[in-house]
Order: sequence, then structure tokens, then C-alpha cells
Amino acid sequence: MASELVSAIILAVIQGITEWIPVSSSGHLVLFEKILGYKGGLVFDVALHFGTLMAVFVYFGKDIIDIIEDLLKGNWKSENGRLGLMLVIASVPAALLGFFTRGYFDAILSNLAVVAWGFALTGVFLLIASVPGKIKVDKIGWREAFFIGSAQALSIIPGISRSGATMSSGVLVGLSEKNAMKFAFLLSIPVVFGANIVSIGNNTLPPELIWATLVGFGVGLASIHVIFNYILISRKNFAWFGIYCILLSIGLGIYLAFA
Repeated sequence: MASELVSAIILAVIQGITEWIPVSSSGHLVLFEKILGYKGGLVFDVALHFGTLMAVFVYFGKDIIDIIEDLLKGNWKSENGRLGLMLVIASVPAALLGFFTRGYFDAILSNLAVVAWGFALTGVFLLIASVPGKIKVDKIGWREAFFIGSAQALSIIPGISRSGATMSSGVLVGLSEKNAMKFAFLLSIPVVFGANIVSIGNNTLPPELIWATLVGFGVGLASIHVIFNYILISRKNFAWFGIYCILLSIGLGIYLAFA
């Protein structure tokens, strides 16, 4: 029982960190569940994701309230109203892909070979995004929002980082690192929340898993703060995460080849 609890806590910490750094939390959960020999199950994973999702609500609480307020008032031309509309547009690709392909991707969720390829693709995204670009925009239009949302939709494949895909595509369309991160973090709310609601269905989170949600929340909140203010403030730093993902992919490939 003690070893299972330690394994579960390790997974909660990993979720809290990797949900917001661009290295794929889903891929790392699959990998470490294999290493630790622990399978928390769907409800456990949902508890972890709700914890990290709550971290976004707390960290960007004022922004979220301002966006909702302007949308409800019909102030769609204001900065927050426009941002809200772009977030809605960017959420469409993932919603459609998730709806039509959910059964297929559920079947490969724990496949380490798929995870390895996902890590490799994430690494490529990040390396491309780390190259300084000349295009700089303050605001994005519906085309750019849809492009970012389409990149996010790819994260349904285990190993492809949602935050990595959205941040990378954000800087590629010309957003500053800060704005790309903010858009990526806010975009996680409808997608992650919707995916978890669909996954858990009519079930409820058992009270005994509240600790998993709290650990994910605490670590996730700290992770957002560090990444947003210190690490990914320069797109050049994307390269380090890209290299990590590619090396991890190669390591997994070698392991699978000889396992």
C-alpha cells in the first residue's frame, strides 16, 4: 500500500510539472506508469488533470473573469472580448477531432511506440519554434487562432505535448513568447475540461482522490509561475525541451527495439 501511495504521489507531481512545460504530460504519465508498475486508472488521471486545470483558473483568474464579462456583454471588439472569441475558434479543431476519433485514440493511449513518435514530433515542433522569427503581431485573427487550435488537436496523440504544440504554433504565427504562453494556458481550459468531462461521464471523483487533485494543483501552479516568468520567456529556450523530447524518443525507441 505504501509503495502504491508513493507511486501515485510521484505521478501527481509529474502531472503537475509536465502539463505546463512543453514535453507532454500524457506521454510522461504513460511512461512513468510503466516504470513504476502503477496504473491509477481513468478516474485517477482525471483527478490529476482537474488539479492542474484549477491551477490555470487561479493563476489567470482575473483574465478569465474579464474575458467572460466582455463576452457576455457583447464587447467582442475589446481586447478581452476578442481574445475570448479567438479562444473559442481555437478550441474547435480539438473538439471535432476528439469527438470523431475518441474511440481510436483511446485504444493506443498506452502504446509506448506511439508515445515515442509523439515525443519526436513534439521535439521537432519545439526546435522549429526556437528559431527567431521576423514576424511579430500583437493580436491574432481567426486564421491564426484556428492554426494554433489545429496544432493543439494533434495532442490527442499520446506523446505530443498540448502546451508544446500551442506555444510553438503561437510564436510561429508571430506572437511574443509571453502572449503565446498565455494563449496556450487559457486555451487549455475548454479543451482539458471538456475532455475530462467526456472521459468521466456520469461518474464522480471519489473523495479519497482529493489529495491527487491538490498535489497536481500545487505543483501545477508553481510550474506555471516558473515557466511563464523565467523559463520560456525566450523562444530560444524551446530548443532545450525539443532536444529533451527527441532524446527521450530515441531512448524509448532503443528500449522497444531490444525489449
